[in-house]
Amino acid sequence: MSSESNVPMPAVGRRITTAPEVSTARVEIAQEKAAVLREALPWITRFHGQTVVIKYGGNAMVDDQLKRSFAADVALLHFVGLKPVIVHGGGPQISALADKLDVPSTFVGGLRVTDAPMMDVVRMALLGQVNPEVVGLVQEAGAPAVGVAGTDAGLLKVRPAVGPNGEDLGLVGEVESVGVGYLNELLADGFLPVVATVGRDADGVERNVNADLAAGAIAAALGSSKLVYLTDVPGLYLDFGDPEKQALVSELSVDRLQGMLERNELHEGMRPKVRSIVAAVNDGVPQAHILDGRVLHAILIEIFTDEGVGTMVSPSVPGHVATRDPGTADTPAAAATARSRS
Repeated sequence: MSSESNVPMPAVGRRITTAPEVSTARVEIAQEKAAVLREALPWITRFHGQTVVIKYGGNAMVDDQLKRSFAADVALLHFVGLKPVIVHGGGPQISALADKLDVPSTFVGGLRVTDAPMMDVVRMALLGQVNPEVVGLVQEAGAPAVGVAGTDAGLLKVRPAVGPNGEDLGLVGEVESVGVGYLNELLADGFLPVVATVGRDADGVERNVNADLAAGAIAAALGSSKLVYLTDVPGLYLDFGDPEKQALVSELSVDRLQGMLERNELHEGMRPKVRSIVAAVNDGVPQAHILDGRVLHAILIEIFTDEGVGTMVSPSVPGHVATRDPGTADTPAAAATARSRS
């Protein structure tokens, strides 16, 4: 009998090395990593060449680890063939600079009232601080990011905005039209645009544009496959604020979301996002997502796996309340919940 007949055969589906310098445990860890990549292949194939607009905000813009992780994740999207477009505001940075310069901050309906001194603060924060930082982080991660202002090449054409009850918001702009020619040129040339949301009205006046609303308008104008919002909450809640009733919604239709908005069932800070999502989905964006930006790699989990880490809105998905415990949704394992994404 050959001596080879005494050598145990590896289990089917497991690659076991016999090289003494490579441990079985190390190989199995490597196999797990390879399996993750293999799981992502159908999603990479599906979204290859398609545009994804990401509204960057919340704690992911403040925490250093989250900032670098976000930049690396978006760079990965770029290198596997997607066309990400980052749209950002800079609420925390604007507020911090305004406090430093003794410029008072006032909000109406989730929108920042912007007089001339505040508009100067907005320009300094968005164009002088946030945009260069985001571009630099994405470039450090290896992707060819380029900064874009909403005032460049007629990108964001706006009109004066008013509050929900007709309040004067000062130099706040509501998006009237989006000129995506410049963005399309950048994407076609292989660049990754990073958009700061300052727009210009018909009189040439620069206006502060809510980044949530701008992101939705840009996504619709670009014909994006996905619109993603990074926030500081796990997603959209029913009965938010009631510890006994509140429940995280995993999926819902745009019609149901519109009803929640009309019935004033949403927290004030969530309303601009929801208004933007409703408009974008109604204008043809197939899916919009509200993700917890505090969860590392939330975007990659959402796009490249069968799991979900927030709330997904689409034209024809019946409302579904997640069964997970909202109180434990800060961790990726707890936040992930399976959903159909056909």
